[in-house]
Amino acid sequence: MSVPGSLPASVPGTVREVRLVRRPQGRPVAADLAVVEVAAPEPAEGQVLVRNRWFQVFAGLASLLGETPPNTPFPSIEVGGTLFGAAVGEVVLAPEGSGLRPGDLVSHFQGWREYAVVDPAGLALLDGRLPDPAARLTSGATGYGVLTRTAPLRPGDTVLVTGAAGGVGTLAGQTAKLLGAGTVLGTTGSPAKAARLRELGYDAVLVDERTDGADGPARAERFARQLAEAAPDGIDLLLDTVGGHQAEAALAAARPGARAALVGVLTDQFAAAGTAGAAPLRLDAFQVIVKGLRVSGYANAGHAEVEAEWLPRFGEWLRSGAITFPHVRAKGLEEAPRALQEMAEGRHFGTVLVEL
Repeated sequence: MSVPGSLPASVPGTVREVRLVRRPQGRPVAADLAVVEVAAPEPAEGQVLVRNRWFQVFAGLASLLGETPPNTPFPSIEVGGTLFGAAVGEVVLAPEGSGLRPGDLVSHFQGWREYAVVDPAGLALLDGRLPDPAARLTSGATGYGVLTRTAPLRPGDTVLVTGAAGGVGTLAGQTAKLLGAGTVLGTTGSPAKAARLRELGYDAVLVDERTDGADGPARAERFARQLAEAAPDGIDLLLDTVGGHQAEAALAAARPGARAALVGVLTDQFAAAGTAGAAPLRLDAFQVIVKGLRVSGYANAGHAEVEAEWLPRFGEWLRSGAITFPHVRAKGLEEAPRALQEMAEGRHFGTVLVEL
């Protein structure tokens, strides 16, 4: 049983966590965050003490570190507040009747700190379905949810994944192939990343190098021409993590009956000018109507059901070699602020993790 004031001897008196020290001006930089020492957290009766081993650096933090847009599922992180996000850790102390024991690996949402106190209801016990526990921190379930529910894939579809080199995109393209897509196209801002995406099975990759809007109309026209060359007959399914001119061009190139899922707005979240609170998107309503396009936003509703279906399939695909888990690991909590800045600058490929 966890008893307040009775931490195990293995837990130090002070531990570290990452806090917001100033609002980002534009895309987040390492100096917006600080690693601070605090007293070790003590679980109240019925709570679980977890020592974190890995946590995910996710793009949505760019919005949460600023003024949160309306209807955001999470509130803004206040200056002085500790960041949070998906994490995998090891149980240190658990109450009787929780079904947890010291040493168990669990996932939860209190990352960005060395130790976390979590209610049992906020934990999921890792059951060994994944060969690498850190793989639990992928965003693969998001792509799987889009392809099986929000914008259901049909055999032979031409699929476009924008922002394909990110945590969602690197797995979504592979998943689309495994689910029967005919052609899978991706977008990225880097020729080097394009080469890596082709190694993952993308049939073609459109390189749309970031310019922070300096040549907006010309850049949009170049991208639209690239898409027309790569998919002269149009696309059937869009999984969009970027927004902006990439999403607009994709919707303009959609075939009759095409499906589109809007998952993220990276072009706005990581803009140098700091537009994370808004993500305008221009649609030709007439074409949406006459083509019968289905455009949906991917929300977290039903995500637990999606993840329960995704995890065993992901584990089987990993073990068979049918899929890979592209990711980078920053070593140590002190590297977390830099990892966020580098992700915002587009330096990483795949999921970004911090390993403690």
